[in-house]
Amino acid sequence: MKIIEVVAAVIVEGGKVFATQRGYGDYKGGWEFPGGKIEEGETPEQAIIREIEEELATTIRVDQFLSTINYDYPTFHLTMHCFLCSVVSGNLQLLEHQSSKWLDASNLADVDWLPADTTLLPTIEELLKMR
Repeated sequence: MKIIEVVAAVIVEGGKVFATQRGYGDYKGGWEFPGGKIEEGETPEQAIIREIEEELATTIRVDQFLSTINYDYPTFHLTMHCFLCSVVSGNLQLLEHQSSKWLDASNLADVDWLPADTTLLPTIEELLKMR
């Protein structure tokens, strides 16, 4: 089975987390934490900063490692390194996604999350309740 290694930014501000809706690929329309593939020679932290700059025209700071999610999709295995992040500059402009939302702990489940991202929701809910 093909293995894909990616990073995801859990961008939190004002007690809410930033979610994006995929605008391309097999899982188009599904909701996710933004991010993407790690390029050769990059650390996961470097990759997430680059990906958010490319996808959202925004500079972020990596505040904390949250979790590594391993999930088997029907045609590949996903390893997703998730980081708690903050916006340094920029307005989270959608360059590759269909839509976005800021969600708080009470409406975190209101979007149709991709399966791997769903496994992170209990951690995010607890994190948001503490902020």
